[in-house]
Amino acid sequence: MKTRRLYYEDSYQRSFRAAVTGTGKDEQGAYVVLDATLFFPEGGGQPADTGYLGGARVTDVQIREDEIRHYTDGSFAEGDTAEGVIDWERRFDLMQQHSGEHIVSGRIHARFGYDNVGFHMGEKFITIDLNGLLDEEQLASVEAEVNDYIWQNKAAKMFFATEEEIEMLPYRSKIDLSGEVRLAEFPGADLCACCGLHVKRAGEIGLVKLVSVHRFRQGVRIEMVSGKRAFRYLNSHFEQNSQIAVDLSVKPENTREAVGKLQEENFRLRGEIIRLEKAAFTRIAEICRGKGDLMAFVPGLAPADIRKCADEVLNVCGGICILLSGDDETGYRYAAGSRDGDIRDLVKDMNLALSGRGGGKPLFAQGSVKASLKEIEEYFKKKNFEIFTRV
Repeated sequence: MKTRRLYYEDSYQRSFRAAVTGTGKDEQGAYVVLDATLFFPEGGGQPADTGYLGGARVTDVQIREDEIRHYTDGSFAEGDTAEGVIDWERRFDLMQQHSGEHIVSGRIHARFGYDNVGFHMGEKFITIDLNGLLDEEQLASVEAEVNDYIWQNKAAKMFFATEEEIEMLPYRSKIDLSGEVRLAEFPGADLCACCGLHVKRAGEIGLVKLVSVHRFRQGVRIEMVSGKRAFRYLNSHFEQNSQIAVDLSVKPENTREAVGKLQEENFRLRGEIIRLEKAAFTRIAEICRGKGDLMAFVPGLAPADIRKCADEVLNVCGGICILLSGDDETGYRYAAGSRDGDIRDLVKDMNLALSGRGGGKPLFAQGSVKASLKEIEEYFKKKNFEIFTRV
């Protein structure tokens, strides 16, 4: 590769000057090739750097056909000299995330023997896919170990290994490697083949938070954040918990207990609502007992309750029940049923006459109509249905 990789020489350098050695355009867009660069090209699971080159925005950097291509909207010609400035906040964030991931993967490998078989650095979370199972308790112990290691602030080491070292060193890698092999070492925590960029000392990661673990394929997927992302994540949760505490009139450390009491009260009230609904539906059914084919309007029912109420009426009416709830402005939802007859032709005709839609099985159907209540009543009067609109 002809471009001098300044990002490996000093990953903390933020600006540089370089000569343009080539320009071109591919399926991704216009690009520039430089004789030296601080812009890290996407690789090893780490996204590419962004920033500016000669005042033009660098939106992506990729290795294509053995050259580092800087994708930019600027205009450059071979032989130009330009100053490049990387987006340092983004670079350092990615370094924190990547270094944190190495230490987490290294500790899990050492303790459980699991391999990192998938790794993605997203905008919000970093994900690690492992080929073994971990539960929440094990994840918490790994998190504690990782942060204890970080706070020891040991120096990291990034180096290109010789063939002899490659044969001797017990490094992690997903594949067998040959040729130029770069290793990232966090002494006592991890040694892994990696082309990405990392912090100089573990303490610069600051903090690692393992957010979740769940089954994925034959193992688990972990979501995690490090550094400033971890700080922002925990701070946002603290702010939410504090606001919930204010809403519940309790101290922040007591929100879980307060929510538990609310859930118990909600469960009790839901049971009371179900009891009252059952009593109301039974009362409506008694009004309709023995009336045969009927249409009933009951205001204020949710879709699920329309069906429940219709079921109660069908138990006693002795004919077809069409039960509706709604209003002239938004329309009416209906449940239609019969205990011993096919209602599909009736439902089809009703939908056609009353601008409705819906259907179901021979003995029961659900849907909605857009007609007014008066129009609905007139329709069913012509069908010789009993009409109940004040139940």
